[in-house]
Amino acid sequence: MGPLDALNHLANLFVVPLALGLVSAALAKLLWRKELASVPWRRLALPACAACAGVVVAGLMVFGRDGKMATYGVMVVACAVTLWWRGFARR
Repeated sequence: MGPLDALNHLANLFVVPLALGLVSAALAKLLWRKELASVPWRRLALPACAACAGVVVAGLMVFGRDGKMATYGVMVVACAVTLWWRGFARR
């Protein structure tokens, strides 16, 4: 495997967590417009992306490979808890 292939694999590993964190933060801002008006989108998106990426790395270490449904399920829960914590619990 060459360096470009390795970079491609690494980028593809983190595409799903990044997309989930960004889209879910935008949807949270859209759905709870009044409640989250004072919370910047970046304050929601960055921790959500970091939590999802951490779960993907942990799932890779636990299961030995990427793409397990258990990892994706835990990633969704971690993203939701992070968004709740950053948006509602810390007021």
